[in-house]
Amino acid sequence: MGCDSQQSDMQVDVIISGCGPVGALTGNLLGQMGVRTLLLERDVAPHGEPRAFSCDDEGLRIYQATGLLELLQKDMRETRFAEYVGGSGKRFAEVHTGDADFGFGHTPLWFFHQPLLEGALRDGLRRFPHVELRKGVAFESVEQHEGGGVTVHYRDVASGEEHQVRARYLLACDGARSAVRKSLGIPMSGKAYGEPWLAVSGTISGNAPDICRFVCDPKRPAFVATGAVNQLRWEFMMLPGETREHLEKPETIAKLIEPYIDPKRVTIERAQVYTFHCLSAARWREGNVFLLGDAAHTMPPFMGQGLVSGLRDAANLAWKLKRVIHGQAPEALLDTYEQERRPHVADVQKLCVSVGHLFLARNPVVAAARDALMRTIQKIPKVRDFIQGFKFKQPPVHETGFYFGGKGTYFIQPRVKLESGEEVLLDDALGHDFTVMCRWDAPEAELARARELAESLGGRLVTFRPEAEAPKSRASSLVDITGKLTEWFSRQAADVVVLRPDRFVFGAVKSERLPELREALGV
Repeated sequence: MGCDSQQSDMQVDVIISGCGPVGALTGNLLGQMGVRTLLLERDVAPHGEPRAFSCDDEGLRIYQATGLLELLQKDMRETRFAEYVGGSGKRFAEVHTGDADFGFGHTPLWFFHQPLLEGALRDGLRRFPHVELRKGVAFESVEQHEGGGVTVHYRDVASGEEHQVRARYLLACDGARSAVRKSLGIPMSGKAYGEPWLAVSGTISGNAPDICRFVCDPKRPAFVATGAVNQLRWEFMMLPGETREHLEKPETIAKLIEPYIDPKRVTIERAQVYTFHCLSAARWREGNVFLLGDAAHTMPPFMGQGLVSGLRDAANLAWKLKRVIHGQAPEALLDTYEQERRPHVADVQKLCVSVGHLFLARNPVVAAARDALMRTIQKIPKVRDFIQGFKFKQPPVHETGFYFGGKGTYFIQPRVKLESGEEVLLDDALGHDFTVMCRWDAPEAELARARELAESLGGRLVTFRPEAEAPKSRASSLVDITGKLTEWFSRQAADVVVLRPDRFVFGAVKSERLPELREALGV
């Protein structure tokens, strides 16, 4: 069957298997972009257990792109301080997350309650008449067709009735045990950590303590943090000789959490032993099927980057799918998804493992030496600033991909003032497609070329001016109230910047190189 006839009977553009946080976020992003999307989800209600727990500034910026951030943040808790303590209970390191500013518009450590987050993201899908969520259905298999497109077979969990639906692409957002990945025979490789952990989540009666603590006790490493909606979260390492049944008993849990809070004040919602993994799929694309989130990669929990990495996957892939589906880009653009994301995920995995080694020292002598060393080196101002400023967090950089010049960096997001006088975060003034940005006082010919480029991309031209400058009638400008846009352009020695829809910088050039930039964009 030829390509034209293949595409003509597509029922939707994209099918998403799994409507957890990554699948629901992807559906919202595609919905905003006008992509016909069908989500298939086994569970009828949002997951009732608070599994994922934390989010960073990049994750919040991605949620912001859906238009749902304000709603989501109502049920989140910002954490401004985290500490690492040794076996004696004495602190040996601290991280001032509330003061950390990576320039992306948000502070870098927030806790959420997964059932509420999933529910809000699912509700967000209702905004789009071209997006449908089918619940209570399970993925069975996928056929890929010569010339393009897939047919997905699924069944109704309650009745057992089988169905099929055709689409251009299938996205596997169905978790670490991904049925889609298994059906394609794509293996995972990496490391499974031997020490199981007990994860405990509970709701506190009365005021919850304000705590975010990594307990680096060689006798039993642990983690405890105050979460959203009056919750506490604990993680305790299982010791040799202990069993899952013993650790999950109410009396064992009560004894473990007693040093932190009166167990009588806690209603336990989840207590489950698990083993974490650091794995990656052999490939993240198989024809017209893509793996995202835990279906593509898993990592240790020590930096809270598991879910956030899935959100980054969605932000990277969604706009590329939209452009290919709408005939704005060649199919080859989709190959840059794994090209850009895999190396960054690998770097984040390495960081999580390194932090884990710091966290999990089991030899008392080694742990005592670690504590002493950490206190000593932090007497050096630069080292103390590196740790307390959370600067060991992996920066969002793509070493290669769909970029002018190869390397891709995440653009800043300062607050700006609209001509109406309203102050907003930058992304809220840019729309959801490509943005071409330049200074407000650029020569008329340069502005005209930049506007033409923006229109050819289906995006918009945005200019900005310093707050001290009066507006000119010839161009509507954002007001750079913080000076950070002006500073960024000066530091990059750039006249024109092209931002991708995911807010990575495609290219920043002097005006005379605009033709080269346009050629690289393929428009």
